[in-house]
Formats: sequence, structure tokens, C-alpha cells
Amino acid sequence: MSTQGINQLLGELKAMSVLAAGKQPAAPAQAPEVDFSSVLQSTLEQVNQVQQTSQELQKRFELGEEGVNIQDVMVTMQKASLSFQTMVQARNKLVSAYQEIMNTQV
Repeated sequence: MSTQGINQLLGELKAMSVLAAGKQPAAPAQAPEVDFSSVLQSTLEQVNQVQQTSQELQKRFELGEEGVNIQDVMVTMQKASLSFQTMVQARNKLVSAYQEIMNTQV
């Protein structure tokens, strides 16, 4: 997935450590603008890639190819399942937020 959230959290932690040390914090760097649709598209493509990789590895294992073991197959299947479940939960949150906005009285 994306490391943007992790980088933001690390930046905030660094700023807090500077404050805790009693130093004056540096001016925060301007974060680059991120297009929501491109992030969503990128995430969907990553989930799709993980699922395709899992399916390919499953097929190779079923055909008995050399170098493919059950542990790798199971790990990739779990990664694909978790990434899909995460995407479904994100979709559910987006739909919920959209419905809440639509129900807001002006």
C-alpha cells in the first residue's frame, strides 16, 4: 500500500521530540498535494496485482512446478485476502462518509 501515512506520522513524531527537547521546531515542510483519485487507482491496482500473483502461484503449485512450495502459496493467498478485505473496508468507510454528507442538512 502507501507509505504516505507512515511518513506523516514520523514527521509528527520528530516534531514532538524537538519540542520535548526544548528546542524551537523548524517550519514544517509543505506536503505535496495528492490527488485522491490517483491514490485510489494506485491502491486498486496494487490489490489487483497481489491477487493475480496469488492466483498464478496457486496454479503453479497445482501443476507441480519445481520451486513452488505450499508455504509461499499460503502466504500469498493470505496477503491477497488481507489486501482485499482492507480495500472493502475502505470502500465501506467511503460509502458511509458519502451517505453522511448527503444526509447533512444545509
